[in-house]
Formats: sequence, structure tokens, C-alpha cells
Amino acid sequence: MTRSELISELSSANPHLRGADVELIVNTIFNEIAAALARGERVELRGFGAFTVKRRDARLGRNPRTGAPVPVDEKTVPFFKTGKELRERLNREAPHRGTSARAAGRSKS
Repeated sequence: MTRSELISELSSANPHLRGADVELIVNTIFNEIAAALARGERVELRGFGAFTVKRRDARLGRNPRTGAPVPVDEKTVPFFKTGKELRERLNREAPHRGTSARAAGRSKS
């Protein structure tokens, strides 16, 4: 789902709010999450998950075209960990994507 799809869904679910107001709310929430992460803070949305920032050490990478070693600087990257409630909801509602040994016609030995 894209940001515009989220705004559209929220607007149709809340007809008492103007579309511009819903867009402002969504943008404000995303901006506050981004600002907190930029300050190195953790953002937790109970039942949904937590956003954190992880530090990646400097390392020696490889240029995929030439194979030559390339230094990669230290950097910080955003990380999201799903909350228990969201994880349970996804596992309860989503069909399993993989096939089991039994479904594939293989017996367990």
C-alpha cells in the first residue's frame, strides 16, 4: 500500500474528515516517526511494531562489475520489528505460501 492509497482508504473510512486533513494527519505521523528515528529514538506503536535505528559498521565491499574491493562507510539504517498482535493477525489470516512435504506428495520418512 502506498501513502496515497493509505490516505484514500482513511478518507473513505472517515467521510466526516476532509481529504486534505487526512493527508496532513498521515504526513505528520510519518514525519514525526522519521524525526524521532533521526534523533536516534525508538518509536513503538503497541500492537503494530517498533521502529529503531541500527548501526552498520564500516566494511570492505566489492564492486559487482569488477570485483575490486570498495570501502563502505559506517551508516545507520531503519529497522522495523512487528508487534505480537500484528504477527498473530498475519499468521492467523494469511494463507501459508510454502508447500509442505505432505502437500507436495512427499511422505515423511
